[in-house]
Amino acid sequence: MKKYLSVLPKFAALSLFSMAALPAMAQQAGDNIVGLGWFHLAPQDSSQNLTIGGNTVPNTGAGVSTADTLGLQFSHFLTDNWVISADAGIPPKFKLDGEGILQGTHIGSAKQWSPAVLVKYYFGDKNSQFRPFVGAGATYVWYSDIKLDPAFQQKLSGVISRGRTGALTTSADLSSSLAPVVSAGASYNFDAHWSVGFSVSYIPLKTKADLKTSTPGGDVHSTTKLTLDPIVSFLSVGYKF
Repeated sequence: MKKYLSVLPKFAALSLFSMAALPAMAQQAGDNIVGLGWFHLAPQDSSQNLTIGGNTVPNTGAGVSTADTLGLQFSHFLTDNWVISADAGIPPKFKLDGEGILQGTHIGSAKQWSPAVLVKYYFGDKNSQFRPFVGAGATYVWYSDIKLDPAFQQKLSGVISRGRTGALTTSADLSSSLAPVVSAGASYNFDAHWSVGFSVSYIPLKTKADLKTSTPGGDVHSTTKLTLDPIVSFLSVGYKF
């Protein structure tokens, strides 16, 4: 009995050590993860020629700037490998600048709203510390705070009025659309709760720009189509609960 009792402390210590050496449950069915991080949006852009009052103006186009914003992601593990996630963020502000004969002209700016829902597959098992993933889903995109630069409005007014006036007012509208999203990335789990994640997504996205210029003889519409096709990277810190 004394010999048995003397072995118990050693056995208990060994058991505790073995339990501590086991990996913590990293990501498994039923888990929720909230991620906060930084989105970088890099449009792979192009545009059609501007059409003014039904007449196409050759060598006119627009380029779209890159943008950065704060992002929020919520993920729910349906199983140990299948995940559904929702992405959103503070709407980034994009700047549009002229190309071709409009080179050097700042056209305007707009904020883009693009919440997305994706289904992802995480490789590895629930105890894996490093888990790559692939995903696909959809985003609904619309725009707000669309502003045209006064210098561009003046230049457009001159074209429409054939140089008679430069004081016509122009407003703009960008069409909304539903677009697919494909994504790939990975997460690294520091412990049972905290992780860091990185992903790269691609969104094939187009929008139609409709410019309305008010003239004494009625409204004149100018249109163009923009291809944005942004590559979106997201670096985040996640907390599991």
